[in-house]
Amino acid sequence: MSGPREQVGATKKGALAKTPRQIPWAGWKPILKRAWVNSGRHNLSLLSAGVAFYAFLSFVPLLGSLVMTYGLVADPATVAKHMRAIVDLVPADAARLIYEQLTQLTQSAAEKKGIGLLLALAVSIYGASRASGAMIGSLNIIYEQEDRRSLIRTALIAAALAGGAVIVGLIGIIAASMLNFAQGLVEGLGTVGAVALQAITWTIAAALCSFALGAMYRFAPDRADARWQWLSLGSGLATLLWLLTTLGFGLYASWLGDYDATYGSLAAVVVLLMWLYVSAYAVLIGALVNAEVERQTSRDTTIGPEEPMGERGATMADTSAALDQ
Repeated sequence: MSGPREQVGATKKGALAKTPRQIPWAGWKPILKRAWVNSGRHNLSLLSAGVAFYAFLSFVPLLGSLVMTYGLVADPATVAKHMRAIVDLVPADAARLIYEQLTQLTQSAAEKKGIGLLLALAVSIYGASRASGAMIGSLNIIYEQEDRRSLIRTALIAAALAGGAVIVGLIGIIAASMLNFAQGLVEGLGTVGAVALQAITWTIAAALCSFALGAMYRFAPDRADARWQWLSLGSGLATLLWLLTTLGFGLYASWLGDYDATYGSLAAVVVLLMWLYVSAYAVLIGALVNAEVERQTSRDTTIGPEEPMGERGATMADTSAALDQ
């Protein structure tokens, strides 16, 4: 049993923290160290490559789901226009490929009506669930959970996550269309109005992205659901990393990476796959940070009444690194 000195030391390292904000710097140093060590132990690079591969296979079905869902409420031909602010962030070769697929998908979606549209939407969401299935497996590794769910339940969760991503994307597109309408109203304000509107656009996009990642961190692993305050740090970090890596990789692909000379006609596909890889890496880093922050405290980080350690139904919640240090 630990003595008073050990208990005081554990407290200074965040053993009693109820939220990540309550963890002092003495607790963050071991958190960052474990995150660095476990990024190699869990082989985040290989996990990201696997997620990127399945995301590549799911990319067209996911775009198709988004276009057809948007077609239920508005003209699907306007999807590309409203997605331009986000797609233009992607490296040029990958963006061109995405626009080509969007053009084909909008033409196809315009020909589908009623039950045919709903059936096509269901098939597209099922195809897109391969990416969320790969993310489920990766998050179980990061959170050190053994997935005991049945294949049917796992497939349903993967499909639900894919459907949720489509809904979040739909909300983003609708918000973008409303902001485009508002742009005409603020044109008289000149540069100030344009900058303000751009700031609002990116704030909404970042909030939607962070919320979607937090929901995935919560529901994808086979464990007791974590409270939102133990998910927001990693989801915000993943959103920021995704933006930075997307911009950085876009600059690299445009100026330094001569993909056209190396891969020829396959350059756009390779650039898209590499972008999906760095995006997956950013998402998994956010999950890893969440996991190690949650491991630091001895308080119950799962939803519901506080349970004693060992009975919380989650590896990270049932251990406390601060007490072991």
